[in-house]
Amino acid sequence: MVPPATPCHAGRVTDRAPVAPPDLDAAAAMWRAYADAHPRAAAAGGDHTVEGFGDSEQLADQLLALVLTGQKRATAELVSSYVAEGDLPPRVGSHWIACDGRGVPRVVLRSTELRVGPLESVDDAFAFDEGEDDRMRDSWLREHRRYFTRTCEARGETFSEQEDVVFERFAVVWPPELAD
Repeated sequence: MVPPATPCHAGRVTDRAPVAPPDLDAAAAMWRAYADAHPRAAAAGGDHTVEGFGDSEQLADQLLALVLTGQKRATAELVSSYVAEGDLPPRVGSHWIACDGRGVPRVVLRSTELRVGPLESVDDAFAFDEGEDDRMRDSWLREHRRYFTRTCEARGETFSEQEDVVFERFAVVWPPELAD
């Protein structure tokens, strides 16, 4: 069952319970099911990642709910976050398994569009596609400044608005009943 979408503010989190580690066995089973059904798409995408949205259990669940209802089809992350985790930024065609706040894999996403630029370069269409808050650019900027400040501080870094942001659009490709 898809949980109802609730207003989500990436920058405002009242519940600081951390996101649980992903259930890698369940994610591997989900990936095998997707790859068996779509072998060419899975092979073309190369490796996949397994992760959640946000930096808390509550935020991960709120953002995933927006994905599951079709309201959220974009996300943004600092390039420095990928570097800090030892990961490469996504590329068009790559896949990731999105988990809920307890680490349970829920959907396979495929990156469909990527752009790197400063925070201020976000446009109205991207803010709308992220599906959060009132879906307007001003609130997107306010809440992402809070989120990026918080996540940088958690890594012992200071957020700068000149940092590069990966603006990513995606499609839900698995399970079939939720696929775009």
